[in-house]
Amino acid sequence: MSVDRAETRVAILEDGLTAEAYIERRGHRSVVGHVWKGRVENVLAGMEAAFIEIGLEKNGFLHVDEVVAMGVPKRKRQIAELLKRGDEVMVQATKDPMGTKGVRLTMQLSLAGRFVVFVPYGEGVGVSKRLSDDERTRLRSICNALPLESGGLIVRTAASGASAREIARDLAFLKRLWQALQERGGQIKAPSLLYSEADISLRIIRDLLNTDVEEVLVDDEAQFDRIQGFLRRTSPEMADRVRHWTGDTPLFEAHGAEATIRSTMERRAPLPGGGYLVIDDTEAMTVIDVNSGRNVGKGGNRLEDTITKTNLEAATEVVRQLRLRDIGGIIIIDFIDMDDERNRKAVKAALHEALAKDRTRTFVTEISQLGLVEMTRQNISDGPREIMTEICPVCAGVGVVPSDETHAITIERELRTELTGSPAETVSLTVNPRIHDVMSDEEGARLADLETVVGAKISLERDGSIGPEAFRLRAEGDPSIGAKKSPAPSGGRAPSNRRRASSRSSS
Repeated sequence: MSVDRAETRVAILEDGLTAEAYIERRGHRSVVGHVWKGRVENVLAGMEAAFIEIGLEKNGFLHVDEVVAMGVPKRKRQIAELLKRGDEVMVQATKDPMGTKGVRLTMQLSLAGRFVVFVPYGEGVGVSKRLSDDERTRLRSICNALPLESGGLIVRTAASGASAREIARDLAFLKRLWQALQERGGQIKAPSLLYSEADISLRIIRDLLNTDVEEVLVDDEAQFDRIQGFLRRTSPEMADRVRHWTGDTPLFEAHGAEATIRSTMERRAPLPGGGYLVIDDTEAMTVIDVNSGRNVGKGGNRLEDTITKTNLEAATEVVRQLRLRDIGGIIIIDFIDMDDERNRKAVKAALHEALAKDRTRTFVTEISQLGLVEMTRQNISDGPREIMTEICPVCAGVGVVPSDETHAITIERELRTELTGSPAETVSLTVNPRIHDVMSDEEGARLADLETVVGAKISLERDGSIGPEAFRLRAEGDPSIGAKKSPAPSGGRAPSNRRRASSRSSS
């Protein structure tokens, strides 16, 4: 765990490799888990949903299935009968705002403690399936004896080995919190924030620190003391697993996490045998392509064997990249085609084995005859790449811009339109140096052809201060030239300096 003035970063290492990374920046914290008293702004019967004003820039989205309506079966619920504009409701964020979408909300609140999660409107006791059968039976017996009275309870993986006293203390705290939320909710007006979830450092400690964790390293003394104080209250036996890092080398550099986090901004991810993955994000889904690269096998190996080996490596690395980059939504994996059904099953088994380590909910289909695997992965908040990057101002996220040839052709086309029929005999055309090279190539034949068409001598000049899509045109004896702005060529977005550089001037 590394703490800077502007951000807190957490890296989870498995077998010496960074498996997950979380970044939280000052002023841009995740709101998942926050509880508000909100006001219904709009009810959309056609979508069976409502938009809730909670005080953020965009209203939150509440689906009818997330509305608490005791005694009303889900199959018979209609949003217009449950909520109306102006109603005040207590809601909790289940998904951060992403892109153009606001926060995803639920009225089925869940309050997380160290060992258990209290669900005020739920019922029964659920126990984490990651625990052994014997431990699940022990914990269920403990929880069944607790004075739950109302609501439901979910026992977390971190409760492994916890005593009945510790679990009872955790539940008592959550019930007091729920009581406080109800009281405060009745006193304030909507929209108002009622409860803030813990920051990333305490949330990771609360959710993930268990007997399987060897140690937690923290490079900030104040944060170390804060975590120690939290553990002394909740799990004193875990406090000695948290250590303050005082090494000369920065913590993340010493353990390889720094380079791994930076790698999430790259499209390519290498495989051990020389192959690689190409990861592309689209509006609808994430597409991952598996390539053999330098992995051409050894003498005597069948092509099918080499392909299967690459796909097996890719199955493990794909899941690591999904976790590391926190990729969610629809995911398509394009494995290299395999002819043998047994090999396809082996790759699918490797994928499921790797996914068993992923705490995020996933669903995977069978490998198709084309080698494609469709899967979904729950998406709750932005990953490292989304936090550390922004949309390119030149290409607007497309990833490509018009070529120099395209810019040159566009400028030539505009010159033909404006200069044909002009009385000017000589004009001065100033362009970006790269465009100058394109227009003056072919030993001047290209420029000569343009001069013949427009009927004027063109003096071509360079200016590195203007963008490749812009130009300046000066003509003696024709003041009308230069009165218009040159448009950006089709297929790309004009750079931000366009207004300054693209106007034509006449003398």
